Amino acid sequence: DCKVRAEKGGASAQYNLGLMYDYGKGVPQDYKEAVKWYRFAAVQGETQAQYNLGWMFSNGLGSLQDYKEAVKWYRFAAVQGDNQAQNNLALMYYEGKGVKQSKVMAHMYFNIAAVSGNKNAIKGRGLVEKDMTATQIEKAQDLAREWMSKHQ
Repeated sequence: DCKVRAEKGGASAQYNLGLMYDYGKGVPQDYKEAVKWYRFAAVQGETQAQYNLGWMFSNGLGSLQDYKEAVKWYRFAAVQGDNQAQNNLALMYYEGKGVKQSKVMAHMYFNIAAVSGNKNAIKGRGLVEKDMTATQIEKAQDLAREWMSKHQ
């Protein structure tokens, strides 16, 4: 039983139980329970749980909307190579949600996600570039290379 394994501390089971509550599969849909189980798994390093927890906080599902908390969990997932988390971090920087607005940082994360094949990031990078100077783009590219050499 998934709940028994989750209660014993298995990150994978905790993530799966979070998914069940998130989507109402086999249990009544309950975003607060989903957040609870995602958090248990996320703290243990479960990448998809970290991403989902970021999404929940970003959208105020099962918790108050908290962009800073969303950014925190997206960062953890991004470092582990989740290109959707990298893309969402770029959006947070682009919109100034939970972080100081920065086209350079947005471009950096769009670039990182684009390298992993995220099609939305490729589009996002193109859009943000339109409002950037050549110097800003170069800085963002340097930061992206630095980030990737450190985290991949």
